[in-house]
Amino acid sequence: MSPVRGIRGATTVSANAHQAIFEATTELLLSIVASNGLASSDVASVFLTMTPDLNAQFPALAAREIGWKDVPLLCAVEINVPDALPMCIRVLLHVNTDKTQREIRHVYLRGAHNLRPDLAD
Repeated sequence: MSPVRGIRGATTVSANAHQAIFEATTELLLSIVASNGLASSDVASVFLTMTPDLNAQFPALAAREIGWKDVPLLCAVEINVPDALPMCIRVLLHVNTDKTQREIRHVYLRGAHNLRPDLAD
């Protein structure tokens, strides 16, 4: 049995709009899949958060639309820290993989690329 590893990622949107949230989340999830060579069956669960300034759509909708119909998904509001990056969608994927933690590729897109430069390529 493969160990479960966590994969982090984040992105930003320019507007609190259904399409903006959907497109950014889709881009982020597909980038994580591509960067880590994942299949849908590798994904054990996904935790998605958005900053309090985003509420026009559930980011989990994007995961369902890319085919993750049987994957447990959870959405939440990110902690409202003063001066934190606004308009941000964050994700934590739990995946079954034989890759080591060091081999995992975390993905930070758009305005979120500076959140964790130590983890991102």
